[in-house]
Amino acid sequence: MADDIIDYEETGEPDGNEKFFAMLIYLISFITAFIGPLVIWLIKKDQSDFVDYHGKEYFNFLLSYVIYNIISAILMIVLIGFLGFFILGIMMLVFTIVAAVKAWDGVEYRIPLTIKFFR
Repeated sequence: MADDIIDYEETGEPDGNEKFFAMLIYLISFITAFIGPLVIWLIKKDQSDFVDYHGKEYFNFLLSYVIYNIISAILMIVLIGFLGFFILGIMMLVFTIVAAVKAWDGVEYRIPLTIKFFR
């Protein structure tokens, strides 16, 4: 492992900077869903395993729920997609807030129903 990477597994808990940037990945997504979190993740992923984990988790979450929304949009033909679209919107809002809080608490939170594209 490179010297500039902070291994929070050895120290027991991520420091305040790591928690802040991990939380910021989720919070900035309310303003810009893709570019903001991507910039933070790309800048900080080599410096912190904790931020790298949350960056990957966010983009796995984003891609998974985009796929689920596309499926709901297709199912709007048979009207059930409207309900799915509404429920997915609420789930995305709630899970983003929960993930931000968990990141601030220093926890590696796995968002429900997320497909692992990035490992």
